Amino acid sequence: MLDRTEIAILRVLEEDARLSYAELADKVALSKTPCWARVRDLEQRGVIKGYRTELDPGQLGLEIHAFIHATINPAKHAEFEAAAIRHRSVLQCFTTAGEGDYLLHVLVPSIADLDQILRAEISRMPGVQRSMTTVCLKTIKDRSSLIGCLR
Repeated sequence: MLDRTEIAILRVLEEDARLSYAELADKVALSKTPCWARVRDLEQRGVIKGYRTELDPGQLGLEIHAFIHATINPAKHAEFEAAAIRHRSVLQCFTTAGEGDYLLHVLVPSIADLDQILRAEISRMPGVQRSMTTVCLKTIKDRSSLIGCLR
């Protein structure tokens, strides 16, 4: 369970993880050393998994987001998951209830690249029996605060 101070720290870090401990401490009304100790504890507990640079896919030439529902042979789940983890264009892979067994989020430069990946790679991943693809036309909301999801 997170206390108010931890939630405040996480809210600030979600906005800007490059702040110094002095700046972070100031924003959450702590002194530097206790703030550092709180952040270190959150890291050790696995609440903070890491720090990353957020890149703009469009600026990198990655224009097509697609979501692929895949139905898998039940005996091949482990092999499929391993292949999804290794695949460079798969950003995320989720097990699902409902349509398909997995939902993959892929990001590629073009429709031609998506066609190639679907035909030559995804369809040949271990155990794939069927897939259904949805192409994103426009991103409305890209990311939200995880802390904002807490009730």
